[in-house]
Amino acid sequence: MTNSVSGWAPRTPDELRPWIAGIKALAVEEADPRKPFVQLPDPTTKVIVRSEGRGRPTLLVSGPRVRAAYHAGKRQVSCTEVRLAPGAVRPLLGVPAVDLVGRIVPLGALPGQAARQLAYELGRLEPEEVVARLADVLPGLLPTAVGGTRTELLRAAVAALSVRSGHIPGHVREVARELAVSERQLRNLFSEGVGLSPKHYARIDRVRAVLAHATELASAELAAVTGYYDQSHMTSDFRTLMGVPPRSYFTGRLPAPRACQVIDSQ
Repeated sequence: MTNSVSGWAPRTPDELRPWIAGIKALAVEEADPRKPFVQLPDPTTKVIVRSEGRGRPTLLVSGPRVRAAYHAGKRQVSCTEVRLAPGAVRPLLGVPAVDLVGRIVPLGALPGQAARQLAYELGRLEPEEVVARLADVLPGLLPTAVGGTRTELLRAAVAALSVRSGHIPGHVREVARELAVSERQLRNLFSEGVGLSPKHYARIDRVRAVLAHATELASAELAAVTGYYDQSHMTSDFRTLMGVPPRSYFTGRLPAPRACQVIDSQ
């Protein structure tokens, strides 16, 4: 048996863009428990609406994930992942992003009034209904767009440290200097609004870029355009975050799958 997985990215409504960086939907119809599902390192915090079989959905918040995880597959699972924009975690969930690193928490257990209201609004929906309902209720829960000087600085720094077409990410010291803040101030901004240090955010973003473009470019060129010093530097970072070197990963020699992470109710 092979895993049967379908995924798609619903359009993020304009009224959600101050808070939402993107939305992803995933459905698993059949799964081979011997073949792991890979959860990539991810610097973002996500609200997840997850359904298994015909049961009621589970509403979760998944904090930034600093390393890849390999899990055994489950059948008939569908979920919608709502990725929060930098600086949106505390206004929506009531906690700084750093408090959620490596954790999976029930949405309704978080202290933010908006989080509790979202848990109520989304608790009886199918995953495919989530986006439309978010567009209806979220602007009312957060009537003032996420903004201000701190958030603007944070988002400018995130953009400067991210790999994107035609842009090689800068180093943390350079980005701090360009934004006229100290490296300590930049670390504080990232801790509050992203959950990771600027250096760790950039490290995860580079590895994700390598994964996204590995079939398009030779290794040396890929290392250069993603901001690594050289191919050896790229391989070392990849091994640390993914648990295996690039060659092993791309030829399917993956770590043994483990049970899914336990939900933290605290």
